[in-house]
Amino acid sequence: MTFSHLTVRDPAPMLQRTLQDWRNNTPEGGEHDGLWVFGYASLIWRPEFDYTQRHLARVQGWHRALHMWSRVNRGSPECPGLVFAMLPGGSCQGVVFHIPRAQASAALEHLWVREMPTGVYDPRWLSCTTAQGSVRALAFTLSRKSPNFCGNLSDTQYAQIFREARGRYGTTLDYAQQTYDGLLREGIHDRALQRLLAKAQPSERLLNPRS
Repeated sequence: MTFSHLTVRDPAPMLQRTLQDWRNNTPEGGEHDGLWVFGYASLIWRPEFDYTQRHLARVQGWHRALHMWSRVNRGSPECPGLVFAMLPGGSCQGVVFHIPRAQASAALEHLWVREMPTGVYDPRWLSCTTAQGSVRALAFTLSRKSPNFCGNLSDTQYAQIFREARGRYGTTLDYAQQTYDGLLREGIHDRALQRLLAKAQPSERLLNPRS
């Protein structure tokens, strides 16, 4: 299997731009005071920040896909793994979290350490529809033009990655399974992920949420 080279961008300027954009577009004391973050994968089952509200949400124009190389969190430079990203097209169900204004800067800095160690994602503000109304939330997206986009992989390639890739947070397989289970607990059925897990690693464990 041939892997693309590691692409690194300085994440610090992107963090500062995101913070400034949030401050400029979120008046203190307004109806939506605070920071909203959209979770579509590991943030759903391991947010690692305090929040005051948590709602199911849908985003139009983007979808969740296990199509981004991971050489830190779920893989290594020698054996890259995969993580989810938001890719253009379709729609995506996930969860939005509301972080109080006083904790927003610290929460974003922590998110950058976790999600952006190599500046791989394109942070983007997206309109998220919830039962309580629409909110503007931060999401981590990926362009198909990015060298970190893996493109279309075969079932054999996914099986190899699930079998071998491991990073600082564990294996790609565990990450994909935990995301599938976390989505089910929210009542979200990601059939594409279910098919992928079933094909790449046939096992009844992969098709049922952990108790």
